[in-house]
Amino acid sequence: MKFALVNPNWTFGGSIYFGCREPHLPLEFGYARALLEREGHEVLLADAQLHDMPPDTLRARIADFAPDHVVLTTAPSYLFWRCAPPELRVPQETLHLLAGIPGTRIIVGPHASTTPATTLRKLQADVAVLGECEDILPLLADGREAWPSVSSIAWRDGSEIHTQGGVHQADMAALPALRWSADDVARHRHHHHRFDRQPQGPGAEMEVSRGCPYHCTFCAKENFRNDYRKRPLGVILDEVDGLVGAGAEYIYFIDEIFLPNRELLEAL
Repeated sequence: MKFALVNPNWTFGGSIYFGCREPHLPLEFGYARALLEREGHEVLLADAQLHDMPPDTLRARIADFAPDHVVLTTAPSYLFWRCAPPELRVPQETLHLLAGIPGTRIIVGPHASTTPATTLRKLQADVAVLGECEDILPLLADGREAWPSVSSIAWRDGSEIHTQGGVHQADMAALPALRWSADDVARHRHHHHRFDRQPQGPGAEMEVSRGCPYHCTFCAKENFRNDYRKRPLGVILDEVDGLVGAGAEYIYFIDEIFLPNRELLEAL
């Protein structure tokens, strides 16, 4: 099967979105690409924001790829699942842009995780993943016939929406070290939350853990990225080496909480 993973070219005109508006690496799609390719699927990761793709260019890339499944995220990256753009204007515009191109429409992101039925109706998509999506996407490859047996999804059957299971949490130990092309890293000129000086070279983002053991009343983490889970040290260092080798001079860890981890800190 062919999967097109689409990160829209985000715009924020008229939005009350208070997050960073620079491009960031779409980590969830990086993991998903690796797991899908491991299962033998063909994957196109179209990061329209990082590459500043005009609408016609994005449509042409997806059309030329001829996907069986189009996966669209409703937040710019995992970094912003906790504080995503509140409106669905950009995902709506992107799906409208891709109208007429065959393929199942799959939605991932915080909106589907929190209000799956409303999100599916607003976007007129086929199926949505509840929670972390990386290891759920391969289970959707076989199409609608398999959906009733897949947990942590919501899917449309005519006017009826079926919601199955709770919010999914990925096995962090099973996620591979991500690899990004040198071209993608070179385009990533932003150093997230760096205030001491202007960047001299490319930056990047990555995770060493996901979730948080605390339960602050103001945090929305319960709907995704909840329980605290660590990635294996060897995988973390492999990913760091890959980023440095691709030209990154600054790495921002997007973890909910960077707990003291002597082995990790000494290795870094």
